[in-house]
Amino acid sequence: MDMKSIDCIPLVTERKSWSSCLCRLIPATALLCVIYFIGSSFVAPENKEKAFTWGVADILQTSKVENCKNQCRPPGSEPLPEGIITKTSNLQLRPLWGFPKKDDTSSSLFAVAVGIKQKDLVHEMVKKFLSSGFAVMLFHYDGIVDEWKSFEWNDQVIHVSARNQTKWWFAKRFLHPDVVSEYSYIFLWDEDLGVEDFHPKKYVSIVESERLEISQPALDPAKSEVHHQITARGRKSMVHRRTFKHRANGRSCDGQSKAPPCTGWIEMMAPVFSRAAWRCVWYMIQNDLIHAWGLDMQLGYCAQGDRTKNIGVVDAEYIVHYNRPTLGGTAEKNHSTVEGGHRNKKSSHSHWKDPRVEVRRQSYIELDIFRKRWEKAVKNDKCWVDPYQ
Repeated sequence: MDMKSIDCIPLVTERKSWSSCLCRLIPATALLCVIYFIGSSFVAPENKEKAFTWGVADILQTSKVENCKNQCRPPGSEPLPEGIITKTSNLQLRPLWGFPKKDDTSSSLFAVAVGIKQKDLVHEMVKKFLSSGFAVMLFHYDGIVDEWKSFEWNDQVIHVSARNQTKWWFAKRFLHPDVVSEYSYIFLWDEDLGVEDFHPKKYVSIVESERLEISQPALDPAKSEVHHQITARGRKSMVHRRTFKHRANGRSCDGQSKAPPCTGWIEMMAPVFSRAAWRCVWYMIQNDLIHAWGLDMQLGYCAQGDRTKNIGVVDAEYIVHYNRPTLGGTAEKNHSTVEGGHRNKKSSHSHWKDPRVEVRRQSYIELDIFRKRWEKAVKNDKCWVDPYQ
């Protein structure tokens, strides 16, 4: 065999081998296809359906997850279908059986800290607010509840009792923004106020038209004990938002003033908050500082905008501040004790403390604590921007 013949043998052999492989591969492939289709038609028709279903389900599930990622759910409600979630509540009383014939849901809330000794003033306030369609909540700081049953409105109001607690202690614990979010305005008042010339519905109408987020009724200067000039009633205006006062020390209030107590400020005996403002104020109330001193100077941060415009004193609807001594009560200097069947009087004058003095001292202590907390919070929060600086 010559060299040319030898060189050609592998090529011929490769072509024959490739052709042979193809000839063997085609029947084998055809056989496998036949086996697959026959087997799948007889052995697992349901598995094909499951595989298809699983594939579609995976696609839908992925799409659902992507669509639901941006849904805002209240913490803890994630396991529930959205339609069953009830995010808010109110203080409407419900019958044990049946349903109310009409919707008596109140649009605003009147909450006041009360003691039985001021029942005459409280009675007049409750009557006015109930007749104006308000929900009413009484915070009993003296622990006395049963003695209010003689009033015809007793069963129409909510009673909460805790001895020797302030209205701010009650408010922090029982007026959470989610609980009172159905109310347009929250009136959080002291008990020693006269409302002979005050009309709740008219007041709400004024603050709505004036767009006041935080407000208070003006004080009748002829009958009230006025501590701050800005709270005194102006006879020629419906609302005022600032006071004008010249002081020798240079801290005067004029038309250029932009900070409390010249403007953007109210006193805390009769504050009225919008729903949005209250949500902010509630977070600012310190759980352990029950007298809330210092809070008034920072209310402007909750005014939902410019505090010089959104905080004001309503002159057209005014009240009387009697400034009666209430929380802290009175204490007896002499205490009787029984020893050996005989009643002996022990003078404890050296250990006696005036409750009112102690309350005021504690208020100043809390004021100092609050100021320091505010300063620390401002310093530590690198993301917070002070709108008034």
